[in-house]
Amino acid sequence: MTQPSGEAAGGAAAAWRSRFVSLFDRAPVALAISDAYGLILGANPAFASAWQLQPGKLEGRRLLDILTATNDRQLRRLDEALRSRRRSRYPVEVSWQVRGAARHGRVTVEPVSDPQDDVPRLLVSLTEEWGAGRSEQPPEDPADGLGPQEARILPLVAAGASGAAIAREVGLTVDGVNYHVTRLCRRLGVPNRPALVARSYVLGLLEPTAWPPRAAAAGPERP
Repeated sequence: MTQPSGEAAGGAAAAWRSRFVSLFDRAPVALAISDAYGLILGANPAFASAWQLQPGKLEGRRLLDILTATNDRQLRRLDEALRSRRRSRYPVEVSWQVRGAARHGRVTVEPVSDPQDDVPRLLVSLTEEWGAGRSEQPPEDPADGLGPQEARILPLVAAGASGAAIAREVGLTVDGVNYHVTRLCRRLGVPNRPALVARSYVLGLLEPTAWPPRAAAAGPERP
């Protein structure tokens, strides 16, 4: 059997990397990739939205600078596992701050291999907890308001702009726009963009008499 040439193998690897990046950006789960020392190499829109940031704003920062472990025993276990090169999934309870408000959740850290790296990278997933001690109203309540990006994206959706046009306007990728739209649809319990626009007017998230569409000013912001 003929072995693939080095050039062909390199092209196949590049194609798979491109597919991975596309899936990574589209994933609804909050994901980041860091080096073994916790330096963030990449984050998807779902991960960055936990800080109300664009993904690129987190690159080059350290996980322990933006997340505080609330269980030191879990953190020590993770540190020992990395030092001994053990491969498994390690959950760590964490908290972080967004505009002075405390958030709580859990990160799961999993070492992953890359043939080009001697030291494994870390795949980090973040799950935010919305339980007791939080003051949020139910997602469909208009008192929840809109986050900064949502307040920019929703009126453009209501105006009929395409995903690409919205992305250019707000400075996100199309995948980033789709993430925020999907998140809004899930919050408001609707299946598609037309239903999202209609329900947003009913809930008072959009000004009823404004054209071009404009986000309502009333109500506190949410992430």
